[in-house]
Amino acid sequence: MRGIAFSPSNHCYYAKTQNNSANYTKNTININPQLQFNNDRNPRRPLPSFCVNSSTAKTPPTPISSSSPPLVVVGSANADIYVEIDRLPSEGETISAKTGQTLAGGKGANQAACGGKLAYPTYFVGQVGEDAHGKLITEALENGGVHLDHLNTVAAAPTGHAVVMLQSDGQNSIIIVGGANMSCWPETLSDEDLEVVRNAGIVLLQREIPDSVNIQVAKASRSAGVPIILDAGGVDAPIPKELLNLVDILSPNETELGRLTGMPTKSFEQISQAVTKCHEMGVKQVLVKLGAKGSALFEEGEEPIKQPVISAEKVLDTTGAGDTFTASFAVALVEGKSKKECLRFAAAAASLCIQVKGAIPSMPDRKSVLNLLQAF
Repeated sequence: MRGIAFSPSNHCYYAKTQNNSANYTKNTININPQLQFNNDRNPRRPLPSFCVNSSTAKTPPTPISSSSPPLVVVGSANADIYVEIDRLPSEGETISAKTGQTLAGGKGANQAACGGKLAYPTYFVGQVGEDAHGKLITEALENGGVHLDHLNTVAAAPTGHAVVMLQSDGQNSIIIVGGANMSCWPETLSDEDLEVVRNAGIVLLQREIPDSVNIQVAKASRSAGVPIILDAGGVDAPIPKELLNLVDILSPNETELGRLTGMPTKSFEQISQAVTKCHEMGVKQVLVKLGAKGSALFEEGEEPIKQPVISAEKVLDTTGAGDTFTASFAVALVEGKSKKECLRFAAAAASLCIQVKGAIPSMPDRKSVLNLLQAF
């Protein structure tokens, strides 16, 4: 049924789709031993199996089974307003775009869509406004097979959106307007939202929603022994130490790593030194996305695992490539693959992503990823 809740902390109304608990099917979930990052965490609870109305969905939500504890993504949802240009305008200059279109995106929605398209059971916890952009995102996630029982619709803020300036070489510059992603969150997340987090196989966070929300989610994850990957992309501000101390894997790109540490990151040696500073800040594992140079996973006390890029036949749009990489890595990890296999799986998914325009539209399906891996 549909209910209306009121958040007294910020005077925002939001609607939330909820299922009657009497209809839930309980499953016992056994977490993969590789994902037990901290052995002193509490045992996991069984997760109820949810389902959205998938009568018009292209990819039905993947059922939850005892062998597949879900990926839970808590984060942003944006309408990406694309403009294709030959070059960025200079200061004070007006230029014309070749084309323009609006597509579903946002780091959280991108990562959730990626999990769904990889045929892994995926939940998205986030917020959209009561507007056309909110409907656009909801439909895109439904079509990607994502469970949307925890997607709120708020009345007092518009859906977040981003202006994506896409150049002819596939590179992009992005400006984000937070909207419902950054406002109208309840002061304390609902028990239902926190329960799906506690029963996840792995949780993905980003920085396009308030740090206070991420911290609540991370605490719930930590209390239940659920590993957390924090994508460093989003707001240009220091990451709270409280949040850093709760995550298992921090995943920045080179620029974000440099911004976080205040250190240069042009060479691999410089990146390694910056990662050492992350270790000193309390993060044990750092997954660095290196663009055309591939990626590397740094675990404190171990040699880094390097993954070269898997070359793409063509590069049309790099928007969403980092989100595809992070989500694919998370899916492979929760499925029990080795860290090296996770990096390779993620590299293949990202290679396919950049060959299609748009963020969510470019997310590959599992068959395409496996076919590409067989070719290399």
